[in-house]
Amino acid sequence: MQTNLSDYARTLPRAEQAERILRSCVHCGFCNATCPTYQVLGDELDGPRGRIYLIKSLLEGGDASEKTQQHLDRCLTCRNCETTCPSGVEYHTLLDIGRQEIEKRAKRPLSQRLLRQTLRLLLPRRKLFAHLLRIGQTVRPLLPLNLRSTLPDAIPDPGKRPKPRHERRMLMLEGCVQPSLSPNTNAATARVLDRLGISVIDTPTSAPAAGCCGAIEYHLNDQEAGLARARQNIDSWWPAIEAGAEAIVQTASGCGAFVKEYGQMLSDDSDYAEKAKVVSNMARDISEVLQSEPLDALQLHSLPRAAFHCPCTLQHAQRLGGRVENLLTRLGMTLTPVPDAHLCCGSAGTYSITEPVLAKTLRDNKLRALETGKPDIILTANIGCQTHLAGGTQTPVRHWIELIDEHVQYQGEHIEH
Repeated sequence: MQTNLSDYARTLPRAEQAERILRSCVHCGFCNATCPTYQVLGDELDGPRGRIYLIKSLLEGGDASEKTQQHLDRCLTCRNCETTCPSGVEYHTLLDIGRQEIEKRAKRPLSQRLLRQTLRLLLPRRKLFAHLLRIGQTVRPLLPLNLRSTLPDAIPDPGKRPKPRHERRMLMLEGCVQPSLSPNTNAATARVLDRLGISVIDTPTSAPAAGCCGAIEYHLNDQEAGLARARQNIDSWWPAIEAGAEAIVQTASGCGAFVKEYGQMLSDDSDYAEKAKVVSNMARDISEVLQSEPLDALQLHSLPRAAFHCPCTLQHAQRLGGRVENLLTRLGMTLTPVPDAHLCCGSAGTYSITEPVLAKTLRDNKLRALETGKPDIILTANIGCQTHLAGGTQTPVRHWIELIDEHVQYQGEHIEH
């Protein structure tokens, strides 16, 4: 694709990167075939190719209209198009550049500005979110339906975590909303790893400042705030890394995808470039950790029939599609078929809040596919997908590692706490 960036656009920090990505696109349109929003809306400008043209026009001096901003906002950043693209276009990076630029040039309506600012302030702050979640559950019947459906009916007791006792040790990103919405996920992960001879380092003690990965703020167009959180996490983890931690485990695939890009995003930061690269190389989804461990240590019985929803951040961003399904099958689980498993469920970080109508349509489509085989339970690998899907079905929705932990626990093996 030929480009002619404006003089102004050439002064932007990532102008060369944007131009390189634009020129890599051959506008074949294969991306539209797997784009969830294009399939629902049927508008060329709500598909990757159309959005690339809009960003190209923006950087070549075109108008920065609210309409252009709306089309870019509607993108889920599911990165399905990147899996499909034969030319290797780094679409999500170009989208970040385009969104950042139009955010400066097109003024949002007041209601949108307030909503986005509230999300940026609330979600990354773990303690504040936990407090407001408790209030929300108390007044749940009074809340609007779309907000009420995002709140879990009950918060499960996470149980105790095993104390670090093994020579092999790993860090784990605790996250921001997951400890409140699904506290059992990380606790279950620590117990399963303990069975395999791996201790999770006590992050609240060893890395107290580590929390939100930074993705929420970054993808709500406060990219500097997102990068500041990345630096904070790196600083917090670094002593444990120097002490010999062998990996940084992620149980939310959205966080994992973002942490794996720290090295790229901070490559021009002389103070953090090398450390960020180390952290990204150490980041492991829990499925990556388990795949190389002796699974015969996890003897499971009486497993339910399950449908697995592979989050976009796992299959398209991290390119780990099929990894969890393979693990679950090896452990003896029967997985039911899921048509169009490559499509997004509509959660996409804060998308279910900022674009509720589209998100609900995509969720309903995904749930129909997931329930095709009449599973006893729906499993996934990302807290956003888990919460979003659970709001539209009576079928239980859980993180897959919790189910493994639950059935290992039934074997009666004792763990010291």
